Amino acid sequence: MNIHAEVISIQVGMPRVMADAKPWTSGFIKEPVAEPIWLGTTNLQGDGQADQAHHGGTHKAVCAYPASHYDHWRRQLHLPELRWGDFGENFTIAQVNEHDVCIGDTWMAGDAMVQISQPRQPCWKLAKRWNIKDLALQVQQTGRTGWYFRVLQEGFVHPGMELKLSHREHPHWTIAEANRIMHHDKKDHEAAAALAAIPSLSESWKITLTNRVEKGIEPDIEQRLQS
Repeated sequence: MNIHAEVISIQVGMPRVMADAKPWTSGFIKEPVAEPIWLGTTNLQGDGQADQAHHGGTHKAVCAYPASHYDHWRRQLHLPELRWGDFGENFTIAQVNEHDVCIGDTWMAGDAMVQISQPRQPCWKLAKRWNIKDLALQVQQTGRTGWYFRVLQEGFVHPGMELKLSHREHPHWTIAEANRIMHHDKKDHEAAAALAAIPSLSESWKITLTNRVEKGIEPDIEQRLQS
């Protein structure tokens, strides 16, 4: 498989209290790194999450976002100053997007090996950061979500490094297709069950899809999308 991408920027940041009428805490604000940085099983060195129940951990060690989406958001949101990392991602990636990568894809990244575990599900903190109330919903509905990596092999990573696909087990299950089933075609229970059966899919997505298929239960997405 001769599929390559490039991590053009890497960002990290620790949780901080955001000044507001109602202060809130987030690790959303991230700064670029210039030197090689250690990627462990749960996060990059110097990176952290305020809400560890929904962010970070082994299935969400690295948040990745396609660089190609930034031009769209700069125009759509009238924010020409948007820079890499402003959607809260750790890896800003060129040459691929949600239609090009799949659940379970294993990639070599510097000295590390990473695997795609699920699409990103944007939360209200993205909207709060840019003071655009429906921004998380816009990201979800457009499919410009990005995705998460789990870490199969720890190691040093660096901006400008190549991502090289080493193994693909589920070519049908692109991030775009997984987003379609989760957020748009909720009545397609056959597809939901097939997606939930993928071993490398994150546990949280497996639980959500299994509850849909077996119990007819859907999560309350308003809690995630709105502050």
